[in-house]
Amino acid sequence: MKGVKKQHLPEKNCAACGRPFAWRKKWERDWEQVRFCSEACRRNKQAAARRTGPT
Repeated sequence: MKGVKKQHLPEKNCAACGRPFAWRKKWERDWEQVRFCSEACRRNKQAAARRTGPT
């Protein structure tokens, strides 16, 4: 992904908070497995699941 402008980076929605977040270089190898926008969201994933209920 060398030389790609920020507006052209892939985006996902966070599984915990629902906010969009963009690709980061440190996620290059495992972008498909990234689900959360931050460590805080990853730690609070159970709380977010309880708020939204089972799907």
